[in-house]
Amino acid sequence: MCGRFATTLPPEMMVELFNLLNQIDFPPRYNITPTQPIAVVWEQSGRRTIQLVRWGFVPNWVKDPREFSLLINARAETMADKPSFRDAVRHSRCIVPASGYYEWMKGPDGKRQPYYITMEDDSPMIFAGLYSNWAGPNGEEIDTACIVTVEPNLEISSVYDRMPAMLTGDAVDMWLNTRDFDVRAATQLALPLPQGKLKYHPVSKAVGRADADGPELIRPITPEQAEAEAAPTKPKKKVAAGGGQLDLF
Repeated sequence: MCGRFATTLPPEMMVELFNLLNQIDFPPRYNITPTQPIAVVWEQSGRRTIQLVRWGFVPNWVKDPREFSLLINARAETMADKPSFRDAVRHSRCIVPASGYYEWMKGPDGKRQPYYITMEDDSPMIFAGLYSNWAGPNGEEIDTACIVTVEPNLEISSVYDRMPAMLTGDAVDMWLNTRDFDVRAATQLALPLPQGKLKYHPVSKAVGRADADGPELIRPITPEQAEAEAAPTKPKKKVAAGGGQLDLF
């Protein structure tokens, strides 16, 4: 799955990169977590816009989003058949710009170490996504989205057993163009990146905190730092009443 990612692309770069009609003021984020706002691009009648939506897909047939499971990812292999996603695959595809994403590698000792994964050439990542415009019975409205995932390529399989579906070149235009490219074409676009396109390095476990943010989260840590983070914290010794001193009263 993809449950944490970073987006540090300047708004004006997104406008130029994706040929957008609008621009949103979205500050750099180094630890985007589920239910938080994410910037997505979709195309309607040939016009591309960027929007802020909630990360956590809610199909338009859901009666109460508060009682619906949080869907942050859609598996490419089954998305066209799942009731939650099949309409979106046909009509509501989007892309999610990113700078990199995090996965937790499980070591031989069972402990997990977070890794930050980016493009080998440091270019932006473009995740395939699905969005939904949910409207409630009392006029409530909420736009939501999820990230499509696929089986990992060989290099990422050593870190985790899934990865985001990333689009490059003409695949971006085809994914967004729901008028001319149907479900079959879309599912054929959601593929792992070829070997050698990605790189990764270990980062601090601080990224696991939902309230953590900042460029320090994506910086590599040394094996010594990783070992220090993994070391169990010694419980504090209880101090006897009076702190071990004579009681004055």
